[in-house]
Amino acid sequence: MAPKDLVLISLDTLRADVAYAGIFPAIERLRRSGTTFTQAISPAPLTPVSHATVLTGRQPAGHGVRHLFRERVDEAVPTLAEVLRGHGYSTGAVVASPGMNAWYGFSRGFDEYDDWIPPLADGRDALHVVDVELRGTAMKRAPLVTERALRWYESAPGPRFLFAHYFDSHWPYEPPEDVSSEVNNPYEGEVAYMDRSLGHLLDGLVDRGLDLDHAVVALFSDHGEDLGGWYPDDHAGDCGHPEERGHGALLFDVTQRVPLVVSAPGAAAAGAEVGTQVRLVDVMSTVLELLGVPPVPSDGRSLVPHLTGAPQPDLPAHCETFYREELADSDSRWNHLRPLAAVRRPDHKVVWEHGTDNVELYDLRADPGEKEPYRFHTPAEPVAPPVPEAID
Repeated sequence: MAPKDLVLISLDTLRADVAYAGIFPAIERLRRSGTTFTQAISPAPLTPVSHATVLTGRQPAGHGVRHLFRERVDEAVPTLAEVLRGHGYSTGAVVASPGMNAWYGFSRGFDEYDDWIPPLADGRDALHVVDVELRGTAMKRAPLVTERALRWYESAPGPRFLFAHYFDSHWPYEPPEDVSSEVNNPYEGEVAYMDRSLGHLLDGLVDRGLDLDHAVVALFSDHGEDLGGWYPDDHAGDCGHPEERGHGALLFDVTQRVPLVVSAPGAAAAGAEVGTQVRLVDVMSTVLELLGVPPVPSDGRSLVPHLTGAPQPDLPAHCETFYREELADSDSRWNHLRPLAAVRRPDHKVVWEHGTDNVELYDLRADPGEKEPYRFHTPAEPVAPPVPEAID
């Protein structure tokens, strides 16, 4: 049998609860044809760190990317594109944001890696801006991602590995068109706008010869988004953590639980859901097995057994954020921040702060919103939280 094509789709900054709300037609189309993992956990709430994990099968400590534009992917670690190109695949990627720039090493193994983005409104290069919200204003919009992805797919000989990265659900939440009357807020409006282009991508791939019954399609998000009170489990801003501006500074489930949908020949019944906890670090091992490509060293496990419907154990998830160091270095208001790490299991999460005795335990069954931690430290004297400055 001929090798299968692989289509890997990233919907950046998409919360799992919003992705699975049932109101986005293209996402639902993939869910009906594939398997939805309802408890998939990201290793980090930052675009380059999380994507490096997906594209290498290694945790951040293994691939080496922990910050924005400080580290590149370890050259000794093979990427998914390198592995597949070594097995005869054409490899192409279209990415939409500064966080996916080729500088990190993400382009290794891709025949074509399209990382062009426009400058910021004031003319600055977004690659040199630490503020994740401001950086997010420089992006390829979803229709352009789809257009360029389809152009590459049509021109490349098979078998093909296409990686398409969408960024519209990142701040600012200003959907350019009203594409759904069912959304509850501008963030969901951006998701709907992105979802429409996702549908155009799927239709366009089929029109160009992709056989969805003989292809592997995996859709995920790198992290979620904390909307500061738009959802009941938010923590950012007035909800108690002014240091958090969407994502990057905290490890709550609003940013760490992400959508993951896998469609492949021979998987469980279409439309199946798996509630077992899995991780984004498992994606590379999974798609390699589905493609019939020999495995490479990895920190993850193949989820193919999960796709068969057989009961599987929960996989403990490690999460981390070193972005707090960048906040501390760039703004004196945050010079008290230290990196955070966490281990999550389905019923509890332990979060600790590097270099301190601060540890918090969350009972995720009794407190799914993570509002009432057990603290294993003596709190400092209360200080009124500073008010973030407006972004120009």
